[in-house]
Amino acid sequence: MLYCPPNITLNEVWVDGGTSQCFMDTVSNSVTAGWLLIFGTTQLLIYYKYGNRIPFVSPPKSQLYALQILFLALLPLLCIARFAVQATLIYGDAVYGYMILSVVLSSVQFPLSIALLVVERHYSLPSVPSRGHGLVLLLFWTLLFIFENLSFVNLRKHDWWFHLTSLTDKIEMALFVLRYVSCLIVFVLGLRAPGIMTAQDYFNIGAASSEARIPIIENSSDQSGSTWRNFWRKIRLLLPYLWPKEVLLQFRVLFCFMLLAGGRVLNVYVPIYSKKIVDSMTEASPIFHYDYVILYVLFKFLQGSGTGAMGVLNNLRSFLWIRIQQYTTREVEVSLFHHLHSLSLRWHLSRKTGEVLRVMDRGTDSINNLLNYILFSIVPTITDIVVAVVFFVSSFNVWFGLIVFVTMTLYIAATIMVTEWRTKFQRRMNLADNATKARSVDSLLNFETVKYYGAEEYEVEAYRDAIMTFQKEEWKNSLTLNILNTTQNLIISAGLLAGSLLCVHMVVDLHQLTVGDYVLFAAYIIQLYVPLNWFGTYYRAIQKNFVDMENMFELLVEQQEVVDIPGAGPLYVRQGTLEFCNVSFSYLPERAVLKNISFTVPGGKTVAIVGPSGSGKTTIMRLLFRFYDVDSGAILIDGQNIKTVQQSSLRENIGVVPQDTVLFNNSIRYNIQYARINANEADVITASKSAEIHERILTFPDGYDTQVGERGLKLSGGEKQRVAIARTILKSPAIVLLDEATSALDTQTERHIQAALNKVCADRTTVIVAHRLSTVIHADEILVLKDGEIVERGRHDDLITQEGVYADMWQQQLKSEFEGNKKSSDSDESTSNGIKAAR
Repeated sequence: MLYCPPNITLNEVWVDGGTSQCFMDTVSNSVTAGWLLIFGTTQLLIYYKYGNRIPFVSPPKSQLYALQILFLALLPLLCIARFAVQATLIYGDAVYGYMILSVVLSSVQFPLSIALLVVERHYSLPSVPSRGHGLVLLLFWTLLFIFENLSFVNLRKHDWWFHLTSLTDKIEMALFVLRYVSCLIVFVLGLRAPGIMTAQDYFNIGAASSEARIPIIENSSDQSGSTWRNFWRKIRLLLPYLWPKEVLLQFRVLFCFMLLAGGRVLNVYVPIYSKKIVDSMTEASPIFHYDYVILYVLFKFLQGSGTGAMGVLNNLRSFLWIRIQQYTTREVEVSLFHHLHSLSLRWHLSRKTGEVLRVMDRGTDSINNLLNYILFSIVPTITDIVVAVVFFVSSFNVWFGLIVFVTMTLYIAATIMVTEWRTKFQRRMNLADNATKARSVDSLLNFETVKYYGAEEYEVEAYRDAIMTFQKEEWKNSLTLNILNTTQNLIISAGLLAGSLLCVHMVVDLHQLTVGDYVLFAAYIIQLYVPLNWFGTYYRAIQKNFVDMENMFELLVEQQEVVDIPGAGPLYVRQGTLEFCNVSFSYLPERAVLKNISFTVPGGKTVAIVGPSGSGKTTIMRLLFRFYDVDSGAILIDGQNIKTVQQSSLRENIGVVPQDTVLFNNSIRYNIQYARINANEADVITASKSAEIHERILTFPDGYDTQVGERGLKLSGGEKQRVAIARTILKSPAIVLLDEATSALDTQTERHIQAALNKVCADRTTVIVAHRLSTVIHADEILVLKDGEIVERGRHDDLITQEGVYADMWQQQLKSEFEGNKKSSDSDESTSNGIKAAR
């Protein structure tokens, strides 16, 4: 049995205008199989010796991974089918050695690659978790794809099946297309690595249920992942905002697409009329075709430049699209803002204001451009390429279509691959930008603290370091952008050179084309390359938009911790009786804050909660306001469990005077009226008088229109507290919560505010949290909390006689007040003696 067919040896590489099939199959299969057998077997041994099975509950399901296995299994079947075709149809039942070698090596290398794929999916080495396939498989799939592409070297070979002259050639061609597509898909999926666990999957190891896993939208910290991952999931989040609900806007959308289709037609007719004009002038008897010129100028007027800019159709479409774009942006921004307000206090306490604002700005801005880039840049460009290939094949010949197709394919492939590679640099730059903005906002919000500790230089240097980090990432991002631009330019220039040389050759040497045809080719190609040149920019912009929106998507999928149950009704307050029934709660599972707390506040009565710091006093207030839900037990208002009523109605019936009053950067009137937006001027003034701040407001130059500054910093502590009291009085709630409302005030201011608070609490169910016991001696009942449990309860006089925790706290307070008064008295006496001595 011969190894190669008769009259062909393995040493003969170039035969009849192409490579030898015997040589090609021998080399390609030997290289790929040799690589996989040597290094793949070694990798399997390493996994066998050092690998550990990944201990997750169930592997993340992936249709792409199943597709990867399918095509790897299909490739050896195609090799066997090719062997049968060669043995029966080509060589007449003759079998040669290179054919057997190809089948044997294919039957070994592809199952081995599947085995490696499965091992990499289910096992891990004791090192940093991989974010993709190993080098062995990646290089194996790359070599397969390269060797399939080498078949194009034989396009001009005399007896090659590319000519499709017989049934055998057509079968060979069909098998080649299947092999090529399979190798391409395997190569692309290998880069994507759908079966390999991501950083998020490792994070989720040991999760008891799917609900315990982190959201499916990638965190931007995963810097190696493609922005196209979970593309449809991201689009589904935006779909409710993309299609307008107004009928007129829907007609605008349809009309914009009609204008877009008209532009694609114009792109064909503009170069065609260029050809007609040139041919009419270069004929033996030139004819003045003014109609061609008029039509050409009219089409150019409608088309504009190569990118469609300044064209009538494009400008009209852009103008009509403004309302649609505004609708989408408005809906997304409002929905995101509403979602942020629906998130729990736990989330808001852990967020950074500057970073969240930056995420919102970048996310909503990116939506403005995303639809334009996809619908009016990427899709039209791809459509133009398809139309151009069909046009050149039908009007010129297959070579022109092939040049255009190969150039465009290489350009788009290079753009996508390089852009995907540089996505991580864009992500890192965004993270550094977020950190810079968060640092600046954090520092400015804590302006007073910075001044207190003289830390201006430290803050400036920290901000400088943040900017330096951002600029380093920005430099890397710009460098990779220059690499991409250079690669694109090389591909475009090579394609333009090949097409121009072929066209000129057919015009000058073969006389198969006219000068007008060359003008048509050059005009069409240049017209096509202009938007194609922008394709990289469009693709990068889409990538950047998706990167910018990733943080916004994380906000959108952030789950609400406290939600209304289905069918929740409003809270009906009759007497205002408040009950805590065996309530337990913890912020973290390992540390209980409240342990089986039970107490009752009758309607219209006052209960005070005291105790050392960290005992759970403020937590009770937060649970009552339903910033958190209890872990066990129930909180009842007039017999209604607050978990079964609407949060809005619950909070409408509760008024709070907090320890640290934060005001909006607006007028005093606005901050008081915020409790009841539709309140009139008389109601605001009445509430201010009840809070004993009306007279003080009138002393300000602008009265009620006085601006309080950011967070109310232009007002004193007592003034802010009185504004908060006036706001609560205006709200007129059934239940009042006082969270250490006077703890930060001096004694005189405390007395004035205490009088105002008594007016607020009159005939209302009141819960007071206090450090100063002198402010709660009037309470109907005092609860003493310690380590999350009620250790004492009763009225002030009763608790004093028990000589327990409350009595100790009372004695300590009296002692502190006595020492403070003594120091003040000694200071006054020293000052008096000094004055006498001076006299």
